[in-house]
Amino acid sequence: MNREVALQTLKSHLKNKNLVNHCVAAEVVMRRLAKHFGEDEEKWGLAGLLHDIDYDQTKDDPDRHSIMGAKMLEEIGLPEDVVYAVKVHNERHGLSRDSLMDKALYATDPTTGLIVAGALIKPEKKLAAIDVPFLVNRMNEKSFARGANREQIRSCSDLGLTLEEFLGLSLEAMQDASGELGL
Repeated sequence: MNREVALQTLKSHLKNKNLVNHCVAAEVVMRRLAKHFGEDEEKWGLAGLLHDIDYDQTKDDPDRHSIMGAKMLEEIGLPEDVVYAVKVHNERHGLSRDSLMDKALYATDPTTGLIVAGALIKPEKKLAAIDVPFLVNRMNEKSFARGANREQIRSCSDLGLTLEEFLGLSLEAMQDASGELGL
């Protein structure tokens, strides 16, 4: 499945533009991480782009979230490792995250929200207005971007990256896609 078809598929399942943008942000971060690790950027990008494909159907039942999404992706023929990464990004299932892709998607999911929140509190409301030290400081503020699970973001250490390295790669990827993200 190419990116254009994947994006159309995502948009046919998600009606909230902000959620679609979150998925695009996860896609670009996952692509950047794949490049950093010398992994398959297309596969990693698909995992990021499609990780919340089931959200509209499961938002009121978080125990089904990602299980349904993985099944949807399996039915449309995505590779098994992409399907598994999507399935295990929801910690509620207690499934092990084994591959680099699994671990990267898990850490990336809340990180995009933290970065967007950081951009939105700046007067410019642009990703270009923030940097890694700003994000690290905001990580320590419990009231800032409450939905961004700090422990999950810090799991970037499972990738062999420091928090600063991970936030730097993530921010760089999102800044490069700022036009598409509207930030």
